[in-house]
Amino acid sequence: MILPPKSGDGRTLLTPDEESDLIPNLSTREELNEWERLNILEAYTWALSRRNLNRLDPLAEAYVRGLHLRMFDQTWKWAGRYRSTEKNIGIASYRIRDALPALLGDVRYWMQHSTFSPDEIAVRLHHKMVWIHPFSNGNGRHARLLADVLTRVQGQPLFSWGSTSFLNPGNFRQQYISALQSADVGDIAPLLKFARS
Repeated sequence: MILPPKSGDGRTLLTPDEESDLIPNLSTREELNEWERLNILEAYTWALSRRNLNRLDPLAEAYVRGLHLRMFDQTWKWAGRYRSTEKNIGIASYRIRDALPALLGDVRYWMQHSTFSPDEIAVRLHHKMVWIHPFSNGNGRHARLLADVLTRVQGQPLFSWGSTSFLNPGNFRQQYISALQSADVGDIAPLLKFARS
């Protein structure tokens, strides 16, 4: 069994049933992280290919689920499926099927009416995806890739997502969680800054 994340570190805790749906035979958190990283890199390549950026709608619910599936299909059996359990973060699971399409409709409206800058639209999408927390795990990584896809669709460069903090992952995570918490109370500026730092 892989050691679960520490409670209170901002990571989503899995139920024993969700943990048992791990596909590869791994024994450490480091092995899981590396396995997921490789799976996610394949999804990044697919999602950000010119062919897929031009032909697929990232604001379609099927795309959102399919992107999560591509990111974790070699790791978790529940990849691409909405969670049915309650988590330490996120809305109640029964609300996901209504909240997610509403968010995607809002983002489409923001784009059509230039309600916000392209960066702010993508960052607001990211924040609300994390807030909804539609999947059992991988929501932050999924929301970052979805926001990156949306920036490319809008003709903008990819976000760096605090890459200047990657040398100190603890600092990265702390800054990311802090920026998300500011957005939770209506201040999107720290998350916008973090996305381009």
